[in-house]
Amino acid sequence: MNSELSLSNKVRFTGTLVNYFVVCPTKCWLFAHQLGMEQNSDDVAMGKLIAQLSYNRQKKEIEIDQTIVIDWIDTYNKIVHEVKKSDSLEEAHIWQLKYYLYYLNQKGVKGYSGEIDYPKLHQKKEVFLTDEDIFQIEYILKQIEHLITQSNPPVARKIPACKKCSYFNFCWI
Repeated sequence: MNSELSLSNKVRFTGTLVNYFVVCPTKCWLFAHQLGMEQNSDDVAMGKLIAQLSYNRQKKEIEIDQTIVIDWIDTYNKIVHEVKKSDSLEEAHIWQLKYYLYYLNQKGVKGYSGEIDYPKLHQKKEVFLTDEDIFQIEYILKQIEHLITQSNPPVARKIPACKKCSYFNFCWI
């Protein structure tokens, strides 16, 4: 069983699950049901390599509660960092990072902001969690829970992200 999600009793919401939901509900459903295709994706492998090779002085992949994995944290400046290969799915990256801030906030770790690092682009994007975002995240989590308890995935719909998606063959071939 996938260590990032448990459908028995309670859903374990991961940042990846939130990210995938924002990109594509079908991708989210497939991932939640352990139909992981990421191990076959060159783009996913390249993203992981970039994250590993960037910011060498930082302690990386900080796992919390076997639920979220934060790329790295600057505790001095109170910044949670998420490293991404490109900004093509930036909206999903933002919500993934806002979810991490929300999760930490729920655990009593308050006052942190976020930063998405795009080392290949030499860019950074600041991310903040607002009260409105908290309501939106809670809505997204309810939507994810409803989605993944369905016995079948939602019908795939073609979007620009499909071209480089690790699930492309599953949905379209």
